[in-house]
Amino acid sequence: MNAAVDEFEFFLEKQWSDGLPVVTPTEARVQRMLAGTRRDPDEVVGNIPPAMEPATVRTVAIHALMAGCKPEYLPVVLGGIALMLREEFNLNGVQGTMHGVAPLMIVNGPYAQTIGLHGGNGCFGPGFRANASIGRAIRLMLMNLGGGIAGVGSATVFSTPLRYTACLTENVQRSPWESLAVARDYAPDDDVITCAMVESPRLCYDDVSQEPQRLLAGIADSMAAMSSWNMHVRSDMVVAMSPEQATICARAGMSRADVHRRLCEIAGRKVRDLKGGGNWRRERALKIGVDPDDDDCFVPVIKDARDLHLLVAGGWGPLTAVCHGWGGGSRAVHGKYQV
Repeated sequence: MNAAVDEFEFFLEKQWSDGLPVVTPTEARVQRMLAGTRRDPDEVVGNIPPAMEPATVRTVAIHALMAGCKPEYLPVVLGGIALMLREEFNLNGVQGTMHGVAPLMIVNGPYAQTIGLHGGNGCFGPGFRANASIGRAIRLMLMNLGGGIAGVGSATVFSTPLRYTACLTENVQRSPWESLAVARDYAPDDDVITCAMVESPRLCYDDVSQEPQRLLAGIADSMAAMSSWNMHVRSDMVVAMSPEQATICARAGMSRADVHRRLCEIAGRKVRDLKGGGNWRRERALKIGVDPDDDDCFVPVIKDARDLHLLVAGGWGPLTAVCHGWGGGSRAVHGKYQV
């Protein structure tokens, strides 16, 4: 590159970044990044909608490098983007949506611990290279290869901070339960990624409840927001309980499955409440089997138990994070990835 050209300004003046500086992808750096996988650099992972530019192992590596990844993070980036390209995830739909949602990656298994993915204090926020750069690599590909740029290929009204980066693991050291992946019948030593299309977390603060009935009632209320798409269509939802609040339930004899089941049972609103505002429409109610003329009819937030992704993350404290879902017909995806 010409010495007179500032490499950081060069990229920032293009639509090749998320508005933050990127690492310049020199050939030497790209080769170092490719050392993080045994896969052929020319292997096609898939085409990124809506522009449908191909993502090869090499182009994935370039974006991982630009995002600040270490070579050992590359298998997670490759695994995440491959999962997101599954038809049922509907990446094309969310790329163009007006809504402010993003694909959140939840990474389970020993490799997540090996590379330093963080699931403790501040896991949704800044300060953790693996979380930040892996999620950022995905976003750069969605922009550069997919064309998901606000006002160009994306109609998002506000967007969301999760569109900078959205990647975390669970706090396995302080969780009283098995991981999300193990709850889905993966082995504890399997390396697994779950991807769900969600909004930024809404924090539910409760430093009063010391027994599950009261605690879960408050969390369920936060899940049942009137304007949330989850109330009106089948959609995914991520609920991340802090280790403290999960432990309150565990000490009372509740397993992870018990809490999952109870939240599915009690999170919801009656028809008369939903008619007061938000996304209520008669035709939407009919599509989910709800009688719009029965004011006492209970409408559950979770229409299918598989759509609630319950995990334990964050530091020790009286909070739970609820991430509402998207109304555009996306189904969460999960699977093992190649290390």
